[in-house]
Amino acid sequence: MKRLLPATLSGRLILTLLIGLLAAQLLGAAILLRDRASALYEVSGLNAVQRIAGIVRVLDRLDASARATILPAVNSAHLRVMLAPQPPAAVESGDLHAAHLRELLQRLIGDGRPVQVALAEPSVAMEAGERHGPGGMRPRFGPMADYFPRHRMAFQVYAQLADGAWASFEHGLADEPFAWPWRLLLMLAVLLASVIALTLLAVRWLTRPLAVLATAADELGRDMRRPPLPEEGPAEVRRAAAAFNTMQARLQTHLREREQMLAAVSHDLRTPITRLRLRAELIEDETLRAKFARDLAEMEAMTAAALDFLRGARADEPVQPVDVLALLESLQADMEETGHAVQVQGRAAAPYPARPLALKRCLANLIENAVKYGGRAEVRVKDSVGQLRFVVADNGPGIAEAEIERVFEPFYRVEGSRSRATGGVGLGLSVARDIARAHGGELTLRNRAGGGLEAILTLPR
Repeated sequence: MKRLLPATLSGRLILTLLIGLLAAQLLGAAILLRDRASALYEVSGLNAVQRIAGIVRVLDRLDASARATILPAVNSAHLRVMLAPQPPAAVESGDLHAAHLRELLQRLIGDGRPVQVALAEPSVAMEAGERHGPGGMRPRFGPMADYFPRHRMAFQVYAQLADGAWASFEHGLADEPFAWPWRLLLMLAVLLASVIALTLLAVRWLTRPLAVLATAADELGRDMRRPPLPEEGPAEVRRAAAAFNTMQARLQTHLREREQMLAAVSHDLRTPITRLRLRAELIEDETLRAKFARDLAEMEAMTAAALDFLRGARADEPVQPVDVLALLESLQADMEETGHAVQVQGRAAAPYPARPLALKRCLANLIENAVKYGGRAEVRVKDSVGQLRFVVADNGPGIAEAEIERVFEPFYRVEGSRSRATGGVGLGLSVARDIARAHGGELTLRNRAGGGLEAILTLPR
């Protein structure tokens, strides 16, 4: 069921409103058509009763022979008139329409004579050529399908004439009055189309602020200094925009304070480390001096790595188109100068909008890790419509599946081959993922089937 629902809020609102409108239109049309059919039925019955009352008054003025002569003239495709000495037993029915027609017929005739009315399928027939008495016709009760082939209902009337004889009338109600009212249906269709168009416009107008807010939230992760949202529109939209702008201002303040703190920490740490390095040079014992120098170098590397991690992808670095292939070739040349092999495959179809230094630091960390733990690095670039993908592979020992996510934690190092002995303090992957996410992308790791590790950097286009 969830798979059939639209993914967007506007789509679900439109679907809900359209289903409700369609159900209301169908129900209204059914009620309207039913009332229309009932009204047409009543009008048809009223016309028939008026005609029957007129025929009764004419027959009252004629003798038996004249009545038989005039019958062919009053019969038609919808009305069959016959003479009978008396009505059949139990003709009356309890139908409300029949009772209404009987009362109306008695008022039109006017002298209170007996009248019987029943609604049923055509059921009274008269065989051609059969007569009863001089100038009269003998009734025969049987199917009437041949007389009323287009009638599905008929009402039967038995009225006593002025001389005591009885006349039977059978009036068929044709199907035509109940045909579809195409003009009415066309009006309903036009009304439904108009309401649907207004619904689409209203839903789009109401959900547009949500789309703007979602776009702003997505851009905020890439550019913390993006322009604030305009605080306009309905009260709820203005409140949401104001809350978003307040959140953005607080985040900017927090980042600015962090940068100031990092600058102070960088200065305060580098100064005593430099003093210690100078003092270590005064130590006469060469072995002890070498140990001091090694510890100070490691401390300096850890401090630089920690500051680099906390700084991450600097938000103040402007976004600009980056030639990805040129960037990879420069990193390849740098690594080859140190005696490490780096192979680059594939290319980007167009420059990628990024923060150049941050993207370079991210790719450099991945390539350095591959070279450090696998001896060489293989970089594959795949550019598609929706994303730009980098795969940095090595031939190292890989990582246990349980450790794959933990290596992204700051200062975490896998024991064994990926330890401090190989260099580093466990921040390279953390910095790389931070930069990837700052660009709206993601960085993941997976073990290769033939051995080694793959770092997969995916950036949105």
